[in-house]
Amino acid sequence: MDDRMEELLKRSQLSVTSSRKKILELFLGSAGALSHGDIEKKAGEKFDRVTVYRTLQAFLEKGVIHSIPTADNTVRYALCKEDCHQGHHQDNHIHFFCRVCASTTCLDKVSIPDIDLPAGFTASQVEVVVSGICDLCR
Repeated sequence: MDDRMEELLKRSQLSVTSSRKKILELFLGSAGALSHGDIEKKAGEKFDRVTVYRTLQAFLEKGVIHSIPTADNTVRYALCKEDCHQGHHQDNHIHFFCRVCASTTCLDKVSIPDIDLPAGFTASQVEVVVSGICDLCR
């Protein structure tokens, strides 16, 4: 996995640091999205809040991760697909939030429906979050 992390960081034009590798490892090992707090807890090492914040911002800017809004105004993050890059995210899919376990999952195979906007309106981003009970909690 070390080689994969280093390749992804280099492809994204990010320097390879221990904190970036550790945070990227958390994303690669996670089935769902992670919050800033999740990353701090799971890192196991004492990364300060600023290091985690700056790493997440760099990953967002370079198209390594994408953000997912939540009902409680926190933000979760998930890995982007291979075709995302700086300034151009290709993660047009629905996200599912489980009300029981509080996990957020990218539903890659579920497309966002077409939205017919009124004349003069142009969408730049569409975010759809469906909440309910996930398959593991049923």
